Amino acid sequence: MKETLDRSAFRRSIPILAARVLPAQTGLMLKAEAMKRSIMNLPKVRSVVSDPADSNDRLVLLRVQHEADLSPEARTYLEHQNAVLTTYTLELDYDYWTADEILQAILPENLLEGSPTGFAITGHLAHLNLNDEYLPYKYIIGQVVLDKNKRIRTVVNKLNSIDTQFRFFKMELIAGEPNFIVEHHESDCRFTFDFSKVYWNSRLHTEHERLVQQFDPTDVVADVFAGVGPFAVPAAKKGCAVLANDLNPESYKWLVGDLVRASCEDGREFIRKVALGALDNPFPPYTGPKATRSQLKEKRRQQQGPPIASSTFEVTAAATSTTPSNTLQPPSRSRISHFVMNLPDSAITFLDAFRGIFNGEREKQLYLDAPMPMVHCHCFTRELEPELAKKDITERVQDRMGLGRALGGVEEDAVSLHLVRSVAPNKDMYCISFRLPREVAFEAVEA
Repeated sequence: MKETLDRSAFRRSIPILAARVLPAQTGLMLKAEAMKRSIMNLPKVRSVVSDPADSNDRLVLLRVQHEADLSPEARTYLEHQNAVLTTYTLELDYDYWTADEILQAILPENLLEGSPTGFAITGHLAHLNLNDEYLPYKYIIGQVVLDKNKRIRTVVNKLNSIDTQFRFFKMELIAGEPNFIVEHHESDCRFTFDFSKVYWNSRLHTEHERLVQQFDPTDVVADVFAGVGPFAVPAAKKGCAVLANDLNPESYKWLVGDLVRASCEDGREFIRKVALGALDNPFPPYTGPKATRSQLKEKRRQQQGPPIASSTFEVTAAATSTTPSNTLQPPSRSRISHFVMNLPDSAITFLDAFRGIFNGEREKQLYLDAPMPMVHCHCFTRELEPELAKKDITERVQDRMGLGRALGGVEEDAVSLHLVRSVAPNKDMYCISFRLPREVAFEAVEA
């Protein structure tokens, strides 16, 4: 097992030919047609360097070691420029080589194909998912990743084991500092959390953006398995009223803040209680996008009288409006427009909790004649053909919700299925979106 990295083994001293010229000649020589195939063009290596023997001269590095290897056109050009040919020693060290080149030099021949230089970055942390055959070399791989990526301070390898209750991957430190508290930026939002204790997948950022784009700023969104808020926080920043829940106390700890109304309970219980909770404690009305600092500054400049003292809290555009105070205000928000269920391994099994969630008198009054909420449920399937995948997922959803017919109907939106990503050679992740069937939501169920 190789666990140490010998950086000195990557030092190379390569004698090459160089043309000694005056500084004023270098630009012309680099552009000369006759020299195009003769001048050094290695990545990260300068073509022109100061002459160690005379700082007033420059050396134009050539890609050959002997004068005889130069083309006739290059030799003729150099003679006309009165260039003096000399030998220059090109020094290459560990910093010169790429991560892939280093691993290709270290790993056994049978592991060279598909060397593990790919990884995901969350904040200052890089996380790999090494196959078993690379584990004997994990510390070297981690060190190379750390060395070649200056923004990374911590490198971890995800283990095969997963926390059975909170569904986050366990991991081991393979390089850098043991600092798992990361600050990650996505969708113009800043997230801070302990990467070793919560679930986060940076590869899902496009899915986060796709779903949030479907929300209207006036909507109320219920995020059943919110994690640290990759859907909830951008939705709240957009203007949505957000009820975000996660069973993991660590996720809840980092989720709590001013933008969302957070809870820490079982997803099934959250679904059953959230509608009544929104009725008991409605959200304020949406008052428009928040004014930027420059907009607030300009508004203050236009106002008469003494300047308004600055404050740390954010002021909405509506709050700075000159609209008369007796203008009718929009109603408070208590009707849920979207349910997000991003727990692909088991979210479908929670769908039975929707049965009867609107069968109370107050809920019926609010939802009976209103559009039903959209449900966005992430899940896995081993059916790789799109039509078979849709059939598999839809049937599982119907069965869990107690439906004897296809989702949808005359008054309902059609089911949509979005391929999120392939997670394994025979396993795809999808998001099925459908409007909650009325017969499910208003079903009479025993207390």
